[in-house]
Amino acid sequence: MSFANLKRTRTDFSKLVAAAQTAGGEKKSYGDDRMWKPTVDKAGNGYAILRFLPATEGNDLPWARYWDHGFKGPTGQWYIERSLTSIGQPDPVSEMNTRLWNSGIESDKETVRQRKRRLHYVANVLVISDPGNPDNEGKVFLFQFGKKIFDKVMDQLQPEFPDERPVDPFNMWEGSDFVLKIRNVEGYRNYDKSEFRSPSALFDGDEEKLEAVYNKVHDLNEFTDPKNYKSYDELKTKLAQVLGESAPRTVKEEIALDDEIPYDNFKSASGPEAPSAESAMETVDDEDDTMSYFAKLANED
Repeated sequence: MSFANLKRTRTDFSKLVAAAQTAGGEKKSYGDDRMWKPTVDKAGNGYAILRFLPATEGNDLPWARYWDHGFKGPTGQWYIERSLTSIGQPDPVSEMNTRLWNSGIESDKETVRQRKRRLHYVANVLVISDPGNPDNEGKVFLFQFGKKIFDKVMDQLQPEFPDERPVDPFNMWEGSDFVLKIRNVEGYRNYDKSEFRSPSALFDGDEEKLEAVYNKVHDLNEFTDPKNYKSYDELKTKLAQVLGESAPRTVKEEIALDDEIPYDNFKSASGPEAPSAESAMETVDDEDDTMSYFAKLANED
């Protein structure tokens, strides 16, 4: 949408709440200079002030959501790929996880936990303050984060208590700055102390400055565009390589094989549809730089 339309519709954020309540790019975000990442000290603590920015023209929402898998197989190779479930398609790792989870064997469930899909969000932000890297201040970046920070966004959009006024944190006029506070808790990044400030207009509502920032917002569609995901067969082959298994049949080969099996036999053998591993096991968020972390480990091997 144009900047003028953005200003006119700035008070309507019901679509954001509805989208967050429903389930369900460049292929890898690491090494992408559009991505802002916080700087932490030797103790693992970090601090920054960010302003979430609205969706640009052609984007329905000011955030993109996707899942990935990152794990090391018995071959010593790494599987680091975006999950096709992000775009509503079957994914070979999710299918394998479902079979293992429903086996009822605890060791299989532990394998699923190690290979679980990881939830990520990506949004545009203006860096207000970045003590660890002042050169980033005043610039627009993509920011990747997990469920903990997204829950804080939702607390603004849909507050828990009746005396709290809903705020759209992506709004340039009525939104609010986000103070990112990172602590190292038992070896993991913790964002519990992060918080939104009181609502205020960005740049005191100076429309020339607001429009200049808005014109720098990045397109988020790449994170959910099917063309930026590997095919099911490519992922299945990669999974087999990582697990040290023989090359799997392609989708076309499996369809041809299914055509040779009488329908009644197939129906009785398949039985009722089993619940997916994702529905049986809560998807957990993880660090905003998961892909970088796994890539670093893979390169070290």
